Amino acid sequence: MLELDLHNALGNGELHLYYQPKTDLRTGHILALEALIRWKHPRHGWISPGDFIPIAEETGLIVPIGEWVLHTACHQLKSWHDQGFPLIGISVNLSTRQFFQQDLVEMIENVLADTQLSASYLELEITESMTINERHAIEVLNKIKQLGVKLAVDDFGTGYSSLYYLKELPLDQLKIDQSFVRNMLKDKHHAAIIAMIVSIAKQLQLEVIAEGVEDQEQLSFLWEQQCLQGQGYLFSPPLPAQTISREFFQIQERAILYSKNLQGAVI
Repeated sequence: MLELDLHNALGNGELHLYYQPKTDLRTGHILALEALIRWKHPRHGWISPGDFIPIAEETGLIVPIGEWVLHTACHQLKSWHDQGFPLIGISVNLSTRQFFQQDLVEMIENVLADTQLSASYLELEITESMTINERHAIEVLNKIKQLGVKLAVDDFGTGYSSLYYLKELPLDQLKIDQSFVRNMLKDKHHAAIIAMIVSIAKQLQLEVIAEGVEDQEQLSFLWEQQCLQGQGYLFSPPLPAQTISREFFQIQERAILYSKNLQGAVI
């Protein structure tokens, strides 16, 4: 049923983008917004991405949906820039199907040209599993990087990764999976994994950001580990574009207060 309805969801305007801030813990300033897809079914209401994204991936619908997400997110960010908002970035997830599209790089280039968004403001997120075919990953990511687009590995630490090839990939950022953040204060192994990821990122001269930050105690621990970027409900849940437009500076002011509370720590 969901597969049949998903075929019509995009054309019927049932898919929506929500945006979640990525914050610099040193200043509290919002660095970027991650675009997250949501589906409001006409009969069943909001459907979890965990329920419909695998269907979209399996059927190939993720390709047109993914292109719509990229175009919509870039268009929205360009609109915010034109309205005088800070020159922040936009972060968009690439699916496995998209990553193996032959025309992926051309599609990205066309979206940037159509929306008139500078490539330097776009960050694409991939998962570790996409790098299993190292030769393909290196080739595709280098082509994307040549456009001026930034690259991040999402949910780092939860899947396959070759540390040897990690240094060969033209990455800008590692994202610590929220499962480690959620359990780091009660599980020493999760805390050790976070410390390891931060250390790897520093050695490879990559930025590192923690997902799923929900309280001040978690924030303090991340700060102590020298993880200097955070994303999660402590700062803001994912919000529709209209709400971001209205509440952007209030969200940032709260983040600045959190940042000031951390300043006693030594970096």
